[in-house]
Amino acid sequence: MKNTTKTHPPHALRGMLREYAWLGRYTVHYKKEVLWYVLTGILGTVVSLAGSILSKYIIDTVTGFRTSGIVTAVIFFILMQLLQILIRAISSRISTKVSIRVNQQITAQVYDKLLDTDWEALSAYHSGDLLTRLAGDVSTVSSSVLGWFPELFTRILQFAGTLGVILYYDATLALLALLSAPVTLLMSRYVLRMMRHHNQKMRQLTSQMTVFNEESFQNIQLIKSFDRTDAYRQKHRALQEEYRKTSMDFNRFSIHKNTILSLVGTVVAVGCFCWSVYRLWTGHITYGTMTLFLQLSATLTASFSAIAGLIPGAISAATAAGRIMALMELPGEDRSGSDAAEAFISAHGGEALSVRAQGICYSYEDGIQVLRHSDFSADPGSIVAVVGPSGEGKTTLLRLLLGIVRPKEGTLELYAENGDRVPVSANTRALFSYVPQGNTLFSGTIRENLLMIRPEATDQELQEALELACAREFVEVLPLGLDTPVREQGGGFSEGQLQRLCIARALLSQAPILLMDEATSALDMQTERKVLENIRKVQKGRTCIITTHRPSVLEISHQVYRIQDDQIKREEIR
Repeated sequence: MKNTTKTHPPHALRGMLREYAWLGRYTVHYKKEVLWYVLTGILGTVVSLAGSILSKYIIDTVTGFRTSGIVTAVIFFILMQLLQILIRAISSRISTKVSIRVNQQITAQVYDKLLDTDWEALSAYHSGDLLTRLAGDVSTVSSSVLGWFPELFTRILQFAGTLGVILYYDATLALLALLSAPVTLLMSRYVLRMMRHHNQKMRQLTSQMTVFNEESFQNIQLIKSFDRTDAYRQKHRALQEEYRKTSMDFNRFSIHKNTILSLVGTVVAVGCFCWSVYRLWTGHITYGTMTLFLQLSATLTASFSAIAGLIPGAISAATAAGRIMALMELPGEDRSGSDAAEAFISAHGGEALSVRAQGICYSYEDGIQVLRHSDFSADPGSIVAVVGPSGEGKTTLLRLLLGIVRPKEGTLELYAENGDRVPVSANTRALFSYVPQGNTLFSGTIRENLLMIRPEATDQELQEALELACAREFVEVLPLGLDTPVREQGGGFSEGQLQRLCIARALLSQAPILLMDEATSALDMQTERKVLENIRKVQKGRTCIITTHRPSVLEISHQVYRIQDDQIKREEIR
């Protein structure tokens, strides 16, 4: 999993500006909704200021400084309060609507991107971290589109409007109300750096917790079998303790920051109150004006504090945006040559095909050499076995055939019977059917797992595929048959049953080339032989490539290749 490191302030600022630019694109995309939200905020600010001024006239009337218009003022005052309630309701509705739409759009874009991302680049991230980014980070970003940008604009407008009214009545009071601003600005750079660092740390810890919990629940049977439940409890508590310490450290910082700002705010409030009392005592203002001053000075201070209070949300949104951007910037699969691949599939997708590899080399990004200058071939109707020690490159060869990774050197091509050929790539995956190692069934039913290969397949075709995979017999005795639920990680089925269902799913495909990665390792030798004989006899034109450790597979194979010392070498069949 990738770690986030602490950055220096200038670099952090550049990163935040880039992240805000990315966030801004979504704000522009929803400009109409954002505009409505801003307009309701402006209207709310105007209504609030109007309500404060009306309260001044009402108090002046009651205290005798004015003698008329109290009924009208009271009516308008009540209407202003009701209008504020309506405005808040409209703003909430717009905010929720847009937040959901943005959340779904970004989630869909990130999900689509991950599906199309280069496999090796994506493998650097743990699935738990990806889930945290897809859920938590996307939610933070979507809420910020209306929860931060428009809010900042509205708060600035409220601040400016309130300051303007105060300046109109008393410039000295306006200066007193702004005394907290210099302190807040002086603290902003330090606060910005601390909050960004804290957000990065907390999101990293959240990802670590998600990764730990996901792996614990996926492997709970193994944890119990090894009698390591106490050890995992301790690891869980250790992660919780690290999370607690990080949270409390930032809480200490927040308390210190808020205490300083509160003290400054208190001094400002006392100063405004004393000035208002003095002006009232000297007869320069009325009781209503004094009430207005106290209301507006509190609003002015609150507006400035609210603007400063948006900083945590802004940093959180920027941090979340940066984590999503890291995924969106991952390299995609190489889809070059798609037109040639589509033409080849259209012309020969239903025919028998051959595989030819010449001088292929492959090494992973971490520098580990897997294959070098190797040749390989598989012809229609043949079963080709690939053997070799674990970790020597058998699975890598299948990844090359599926276009998940591409050779660094050499050629890997598919040949039709008439001599047409096309390079193997992500574009030619439709010509392969694949049975991977281990349990690869999804939660759902047996039927749903089979139909993911061919949604249009009939029940008869499903039964035929199960028959070929020697799975029909045990499926038929299940109370729900094909509609039997498959639990997470294949719960409720044996390893051998799961393998046969995976083989049936692959056989349901009409692809001309079948790849099987240790796909019969959990079957007894008799069942294994029967499955392979079915494939050879019933699907005569299909090319079958099997990686295996088992000698029984070699007995019915037409060709055998051994991968050892980074090379693929053909062996004689005894």
